[in-house]
Amino acid sequence: MRILLQKAAILFALLISATAAHAQNDSGDESRAIVMASEPSDLSVTLYRDPRRRMGQVMNRRNPRGFAMISEKRTVILPAGRSTIRFDGVAEGMVAVTAIVTGLPSGTIEKNRNADILSPAALVNGMLGNRVTITRTNPATGVAQSEDAIVRTRADGGLVLQTGDQYEAVRCAGLPEKLTFDAVPDGLSANPVFTIDTRDESGGTYEVTLTYLAWGFDWTAHYVATIEDIDRKGKAKMRWLSWLTLLNDNGQSFPNAQLLAVAGELNVVSNFRGLANPPRGEPLRLRCYPIGSTKLGTPINLRPPPPPPPPAPPGYAEGDAIVVTAQKRSQSLQDMPIAVSAIGMEALEEQLGDLKLYRVPERVSVNAKGLKQVAFLNKDEVEGEVLYELACYEGSELYRYDDGYDYEEFDAADMLLTTVNDEDHGLGVALPTGGFTIFEPSSMGDLQIGEDSIRDYAVGQDVEIPMGESTMVFGLCARKEDTPEADEIGKGKWMQMEAVVTNSGSRRAAIRIELGYAAEWEVKKTRGLGLKDGKRVITTSVKPGEEKLIKFRMRSVEAQSEDS
Repeated sequence: MRILLQKAAILFALLISATAAHAQNDSGDESRAIVMASEPSDLSVTLYRDPRRRMGQVMNRRNPRGFAMISEKRTVILPAGRSTIRFDGVAEGMVAVTAIVTGLPSGTIEKNRNADILSPAALVNGMLGNRVTITRTNPATGVAQSEDAIVRTRADGGLVLQTGDQYEAVRCAGLPEKLTFDAVPDGLSANPVFTIDTRDESGGTYEVTLTYLAWGFDWTAHYVATIEDIDRKGKAKMRWLSWLTLLNDNGQSFPNAQLLAVAGELNVVSNFRGLANPPRGEPLRLRCYPIGSTKLGTPINLRPPPPPPPPAPPGYAEGDAIVVTAQKRSQSLQDMPIAVSAIGMEALEEQLGDLKLYRVPERVSVNAKGLKQVAFLNKDEVEGEVLYELACYEGSELYRYDDGYDYEEFDAADMLLTTVNDEDHGLGVALPTGGFTIFEPSSMGDLQIGEDSIRDYAVGQDVEIPMGESTMVFGLCARKEDTPEADEIGKGKWMQMEAVVTNSGSRRAAIRIELGYAAEWEVKKTRGLGLKDGKRVITTSVKPGEEKLIKFRMRSVEAQSEDS
């Protein structure tokens, strides 16, 4: 019986010990091993356009407001128990709340975005109470003398060192001085760091995936169309080439990455810029104490200290006072050279819900503070037509109030390059919004004849690219004298209308005359009458050197509904 009681007591003691250890672990008092994740073995970067950038707006190179989804595969070796995994080199625009880590046996207990980054101030603060080496050079002899010192103050004021039995402030001796640090304090990195806490009962090696959103990216499209031939009927054959221009304003590069771009309208309600809150390296502020006696007062006029300088670039020695080996780059993209590269591969289109996804088939590097161009559309045989458009409704420049007209009153028609986004016309791919430049061959080479922007076009839609005003096709429309007066028109009376179009070019001109919205006007004409984007239109053609008269009648639909 006594033996049984002893065994029971031992088991009870072990149970109490295990319970206490478990409680200690849960309370967070357990010491945690620091584990460094490996460099990424695989990278994927998916770019999203600035959701507030509208058609025709260029990318903001100084402050891009698009974002990217970055996925990194890394290897970690976990000990048994609780540990902290450090992911070094994440994007400085990382939105930490979006980060997800998969592949761990027990998941994530806690995640943090480290605010401290290697900088002169952080280096000094991390060495508080530790030894450094200070080197002074005699300017007369050029002899340098080094001695050990202990850092006794933080970097937010005058930096005080203890050398032997005395204390002195750096840069106050009147001699060139330099501080040398033997090592970087724990917890500091030259790159942004993301950490998570996890627990593994047995320990082991795991491949994990870190996925997060990052601020400071953008992309846009630009199209180049070269008109190879226009026949006498105005039918055009073209070559189309389009580029995706990718922008990374972060200070981190993503080498050998799978690159994707998403097109379409996104509903973004989060303030990614505010959530990113990138870490910033603090400069070292060195000040000397006032000269003079406290009994007699100071003989100098104390002035407020100047504003702190911007963070120093790598390898910078501020007044020969401190040497650091790494420093976060805070220089904006606008103020530094842009690294631009182009790769001659064609991105592949995929469906992503109501959005479009363009995948670059080969791996590329998304460089820090850089631009990259990727071809995503290359079509050699695109068929289209040059269309001339005239606006013939009250308030337009062509509109006149009588049937008499003077050729000097004619206005130029607007030129449009039109096609259909389908395979029959040589396209058949989604076209994201972007700039559009049109060239036409000449004896002097390809010359630019138009430049504008296009909206997003889905497969099957009519595509129309503005080309500016014509110098060959002009027109005018007028309300005849015997038409009802304005007050009678408001009561639904018919107006007698005429449109005159002239073509002094060498090709047949396809004409489209806009007459107003179908919900507002009713039109009578036997041929060429139709609808386009909700508007009444008349389509016709004018031969080279011809003047064409088109007659039709209009009345107000709104007045008809009121009368009924």
